[in-house]
Amino acid sequence: MTMLNGNIQVVHQRLKAACTQAARPAQSVQLLAVSKTRGADEVRLAHAAGLRAFGENYVQEGLDKIAALADLRADLEWHLIGPLQSNKTRVVAEGFDWVHSVDRLKTAERLSAQRPVGLAPLQVCLQVNISAEDSKSGVDPAEVPALARAVAALPRLRLRGLMAIPAPAEGLQAQREPHRALRELLERLRAEGLALDTLSMGMSDDLEAAVLEGATIVRIGTAIFGHRAPKAAG
Repeated sequence: MTMLNGNIQVVHQRLKAACTQAARPAQSVQLLAVSKTRGADEVRLAHAAGLRAFGENYVQEGLDKIAALADLRADLEWHLIGPLQSNKTRVVAEGFDWVHSVDRLKTAERLSAQRPVGLAPLQVCLQVNISAEDSKSGVDPAEVPALARAVAALPRLRLRGLMAIPAPAEGLQAQREPHRALRELLERLRAEGLALDTLSMGMSDDLEAAVLEGATIVRIGTAIFGHRAPKAAG
């Protein structure tokens, strides 16, 4: 067994244990492999090990991998999880299956207008700045309901739910708090009539807390691929 296969097996075991603790079926959580800075060859190996959903932070890097793995396109699901500039919306609308990082109506409107008619609707999540960090992208929680209603009304998109990258915290209970806040926000939107089913939250260090609070997609990079090599000087 390769290190990659072993890592994937460990992550699946962690997810299964967390789902058991949360009294949830294991299949209720999708594993999204965060493949930023990883080569197309590593994604191909991860796919061979059973993964099919991959998350990219950088638009051009993601597009290059999508092109390099065109032979697997029908069996791969590509998610943009990093910031999206308005001048990149067309290539994202044409190339990706999901966008987790919508935080402005203008961005959503451009994605909607530029999504090719021949493709399935683009699946989108609103990114919420759940920990109120100045350094993080995302919508203020108070502004989410109005944005959600506007995005849900756009053609060629399907608003699926919410995404967040909480501030790091020590200990399970502290980690659960921001994930709980995101879940409660999603529940409020559903109570207002929006048909949402997705909570994209939880990473390598806090996936258990996220699953306990209802995550449906966990974004795992380091625990699958290992730590990224430091960039060479110069």
